[in-house]
Amino acid sequence: MCTVTFLPFDNGDFILTSSRDVPFARKKAETPQKYIEEETALIYPKDGQAGGTWIGISDKKRLICLLNGGFKKHQQKDQYAKSRGIIVKDLLKADDITRACKTIDLENVEPFTLVIVEWDFKLFLFEFVWDGKTKHLKILSNKPYIWSSSTLYSDEMKKMRKDWFNTWLKDTKTQNSDLKKQKQNILQFHHRAGTGNPEIDVLMKRPEVGTVSITQVYKTEEEVQMDYEEIN
Repeated sequence: MCTVTFLPFDNGDFILTSSRDVPFARKKAETPQKYIEEETALIYPKDGQAGGTWIGISDKKRLICLLNGGFKKHQQKDQYAKSRGIIVKDLLKADDITRACKTIDLENVEPFTLVIVEWDFKLFLFEFVWDGKTKHLKILSNKPYIWSSSTLYSDEMKKMRKDWFNTWLKDTKTQNSDLKKQKQNILQFHHRAGTGNPEIDVLMKRPEVGTVSITQVYKTEEEVQMDYEEIN
């Protein structure tokens, strides 16, 4: 998994949308619920297989979204020490995200990419990549981004998707538009963007794997909301 887009707005608001691409045989996830874990309030959809999550928000004013794989496709091992979805929950509860990313034990954890958003006094966007050997943490500019999982999409496919996203941005003039309107617009992008080839379209479907849900998190001055849509 997955395909993730991020849209920031001038006043510190944002929309993050995640299409979850997993094997159809994987046990169905539970819809987002509120949990209190280690005295931290969390909201996330629970993975039905490992009990973790691929996307969540916490009362630390933090959002974390997971993509499987690092910079390139890796050789999968039969067993790992900990689910990547548990790593997401651990980092959602951390007091200091930068320190936590640097110190968390990832020995024998499968490679992943995390998109991390924080909005305490200012909006911050981080990308945290574990390639199986080395941690890579960097602060990104507050501008629109799209990520596609290295386990499912080649570099060529990733470039095509970036081109679709850039075309969408030009057509919708995101930075100067209403957030609620853009929330619907980017949701339509996650449903419709592509060439009509379900193998590579954003709403992806292959014989054994495909998009099973779309989750949106959006922040305004008044609220932080998570919406969840199952794909049949």
